[in-house]
Amino acid sequence: MFDTARDTRIDVTALNRQLLGTWADIRLEAREMIKDEAFWQIPGQHYTEHRARVLEQLKTLAAKDGGARSFPKEYGGHETQGGNIAGFEELVLADPSLQIKSGVQWGLFTSAIYQLGTKKHWDKWLPDAISMKLPGAFAMTETGHGSDVQSIATTATYDPETEEFVINTPFHGAYKDYLGNAANDGRAATVFAQLITNGVNYGVHCFFVPIRDENGEHLDGIISEDDGPKGGLNGIDNGRLCFDNVRVPRENLLNKYGDVAADGTYSSPIASPGRRFFTMLGALVQGRVSLDGAATWGAALALKIAVTYGNQRRQFDDGTGSETVLLDYGKHRRRLIPRIATAYAQTFSHDELLKKFDLVFSGAEDTDETRQDLETLAAALKPLSTWNALDTIQEAREACGGQGFLAENRLVGLHHDLDVYVTFEGDNNILLQLVGKRLLGDFAAQFKGKDSKQLAAYAAKQGASKVFHGAGLRQLGQAFADLGSTARSVEFGLREEDQHQLLADRVQQMVTDVGTRLNAARKLPPVEAQEVFNENQVELLEAARAHGELLQWEAFTDALDKTSDEGTCTVLTWLRDLFGLSLIEKHLAWYLVSGRLSAQRGQALTSYIDRLCNRLRPHAQDLVDAFGFAPEHVRAPIASGAEDTRQNEARAYFAELRKSGNAPIPEKKAKKQ
Repeated sequence: MFDTARDTRIDVTALNRQLLGTWADIRLEAREMIKDEAFWQIPGQHYTEHRARVLEQLKTLAAKDGGARSFPKEYGGHETQGGNIAGFEELVLADPSLQIKSGVQWGLFTSAIYQLGTKKHWDKWLPDAISMKLPGAFAMTETGHGSDVQSIATTATYDPETEEFVINTPFHGAYKDYLGNAANDGRAATVFAQLITNGVNYGVHCFFVPIRDENGEHLDGIISEDDGPKGGLNGIDNGRLCFDNVRVPRENLLNKYGDVAADGTYSSPIASPGRRFFTMLGALVQGRVSLDGAATWGAALALKIAVTYGNQRRQFDDGTGSETVLLDYGKHRRRLIPRIATAYAQTFSHDELLKKFDLVFSGAEDTDETRQDLETLAAALKPLSTWNALDTIQEAREACGGQGFLAENRLVGLHHDLDVYVTFEGDNNILLQLVGKRLLGDFAAQFKGKDSKQLAAYAAKQGASKVFHGAGLRQLGQAFADLGSTARSVEFGLREEDQHQLLADRVQQMVTDVGTRLNAARKLPPVEAQEVFNENQVELLEAARAHGELLQWEAFTDALDKTSDEGTCTVLTWLRDLFGLSLIEKHLAWYLVSGRLSAQRGQALTSYIDRLCNRLRPHAQDLVDAFGFAPEHVRAPIASGAEDTRQNEARAYFAELRKSGNAPIPEKKAKKQ
């Protein structure tokens, strides 16, 4: 008899290619390269030795053209923007320190020269930066200002007599901090500072500043401090930089978006200071894009380890004299399989983000609008994937018990290394606030040019909507349709179109609620208006998060349309449903309070999620195998077959003992004799 759940088959090879995405060939090339153990992290290595190892790895990577993919062919590059990020993300499988240090060198330092500079800068510095002859730091963040880049205090004051900029750190809180390559390896830095000329502050601009000579000695006026050991990523020499009236030539201003003439006259192709600032920062969005992908693959690696172990490790007699495989326990399925669904959703949404990034940065679709869309999308997805990585790795660690706590099985180290992903390249909550403000902007656009009567009519409509949901009318309809059946509850209200409506409705209603309240506060004095914003900030961030979750669900659903194998499509549909229904369950209180779901359907939701986990149980190993990790990428003994060998040895031992007749009699049985 055909069992749909158990007998449906996944085409693992084809699914792996789909998961690898648009730049699959570059990902596979990178994965093949990092099979070399010279790229692998050594657990427990002292941080000074780890730093030296990663520096050598970076030089090897440069020799293999690993840092050249995004840059022009004229400078030895390959001019593939999306492919560059795809290959870079794969380094997380070798050592997250290597991934981030290469991101500092090529994704930040070198990219700042390329994205913010002009050809004279490219000719002078790009070849050496690409080849690692010129290691560099990206000096944006300050001890006193992280995500608030506009308020950094480092100054670059133009001196027309010498045609130089004087870079200065005015107080200790203005030290450039947490900078990779700053403590030891960097020879130069791209320094963000307030540009001051002729007594006018023109805002934050970027400058190329040499910091050490060829022997590694500090240049005049440069002070650096070592951040020392950190909670993770200890293969990177993070440090602080201070500038004591350091002078650099006028030409060292990276002047694509703002320039200073010899006499000190400032000019820019962008008249608005605010727009100019955000354009400069938007040119460096690739850091957020790459973290979204790297965090997703880090979570996928943790799931590969935990699911493989859970399919082999046995615990507690099942009543037949044999012990039960961990993944056959309901709780174990519930803790891991929904997280597989999330990893898939994030993988598909990340490929969409990469494609948009490539269109903008290749110049194919580079407009103000597409750049804003890209920044918003990156700001929506990066928080979700980095938070999920920590959650998934921790759950995987716990699911592996004591084995998961051993450094050799990588889960603890992954958690340490990926911890900081949630706060660098933009603190996650700040990024969600950026998304929320974009959503509010779109909401406000609905009212542009409308009079007070139209606004009142809109508010009345929203009020009627709340009354409709909250008065129990929809709830009554749901309860009537459900007729007490879990299957019917799902059939009538939690299929694909219903999932989308519920997820989208939550975003729309939350943005409407916040937008209406903030709109009413527009005419208040600034201090009072800010207080109203603060009162609504938490809900705004939740709306932004809900928006990101909706985008991930939509990307997963789009991926189903591209899945040709029938069995694979069936399993992925179950997995997509699990992802969508898990999101609704996570926010179930909102759906119940707002009247979007009846209590009966809410109860059915949880039951159906359990059914989906059971249905997907036979496919769990195939789903994590489809990530395509080779043994050299996993490098965790508990996922290598060692546990299976131990279990088989134990079962063989007890079977032989029983067969021999020499097995001791259990106490309870002995008392009955």
